[in-house]
Amino acid sequence: MLDKNLEQSREADTRVSGHVKWFDPAKGFGFLVADDGGPDILLHANVLRNYGQGSVADGARIDVMVQSTGRGLQAVEILGIAPPNMEDVAPLEDFSGVSPEEIAAAELEPARVKWFDKAKGFGFANVYGKSEDVFIHIEVLRRSGLSDLFPGEALALRAINSKRGRMAVEVLAWENGLD
Repeated sequence: MLDKNLEQSREADTRVSGHVKWFDPAKGFGFLVADDGGPDILLHANVLRNYGQGSVADGARIDVMVQSTGRGLQAVEILGIAPPNMEDVAPLEDFSGVSPEEIAAAELEPARVKWFDKAKGFGFANVYGKSEDVFIHIEVLRRSGLSDLFPGEALALRAINSKRGRMAVEVLAWENGLD
């Protein structure tokens, strides 16, 4: 009987635009805030994984389909994610002298996360068919709309050669890199 009542309380899916209030991959959920206000919207890790990502940065812009349930509003499908507005953030020193055009011109390469330590703020990925690792800084993840990476996770990334070796300048979830 409870399931039937819950089913009846659900409203039709509604498209909502907003931003990520917070998301914790370890907990497996987070919350969104709609541009139009209202209560927080639950974002479950499974919905994020269905979109092809394991994490999302706080402040990222997000478009979702939302359903009202007996427990509140819940995202049921992600339609799009854009990185947080980073205009007010100082550029990374390692990329000084690198123009946005150079970054955009860098080849999008398939890679797999070797390891990433969020507490340390960096990690490495292996690009398919290349022997050297690519350094990934936590700020590059945030600027790309991600907050964490997991060993073995498939990515699409753009990398440049720097004085420290190859460094990622953009990181995308694998499915989003295929567009």
